[in-house]
Amino acid sequence: MAGPRVDDIYDQVKAMAVSFHLRPGDRLNEVALSKDLGVSRTPLREALNRLVAERLFDFRPGQGFFCRPLDPKSVFDLFELRQIIETAAARAACVKASDEALQALHDDLYATGIDITGLTVAEAVSRDEAFHLGIAKLSENAELHQTLTRINERIRYIRWISMSRDRVQRSKDEHKRAMQALMDRNADEAAQVLGAHISKRMDQVQDAVRAGISSIYMEGSENISARIVEEAHP
Repeated sequence: MAGPRVDDIYDQVKAMAVSFHLRPGDRLNEVALSKDLGVSRTPLREALNRLVAERLFDFRPGQGFFCRPLDPKSVFDLFELRQIIETAAARAACVKASDEALQALHDDLYATGIDITGLTVAEAVSRDEAFHLGIAKLSENAELHQTLTRINERIRYIRWISMSRDRVQRSKDEHKRAMQALMDRNADEAAQVLGAHISKRMDQVQDAVRAGISSIYMEGSENISARIVEEAHP
């Protein structure tokens, strides 16, 4: 029987990396991982090299593969890049999106993205990502959409931490405001609301990274993603 395709291995290892099931900064034990996944080391290495290209792992000659550390400056840079990309996407969507596509995103947001009470943190973040990626898709720029997808993967764990600790009402209100600006095709308003929504100060990122590292070693990343989101009142 043929072994799993490299794409399947890539997907499995990526899921472990973005959730920090593989701990940040640790050297990867390729022998143990290949046994855990039931695959040979050749396709595993091919998958790992793809993940190095996406900056989810580092490769050090003579030492092997390492999980990328949770570095506050790198995380901050990713949030900053996300802000630039998403404000550009919002402006493009106001010009390029059809009325039907905007209405579909509006309806989906109100059907699944507003009330996240009772969802797990992982589910809530997934719905949030879906809304923002929906805006990127309406920009009709495939490269922009793909870049945002990659950024989301690299900051997902930090967003789990933020979602598990922060009140959610402000985020929900900002989604409504951004959606209304898109429906009105008010590019300046849409960009302003999304830019402020995504923006994080360096001290906020440092705090989230410290909490994230602590949770990995004290609780395990699975416990963070499985927490239930509780309603927060304005």
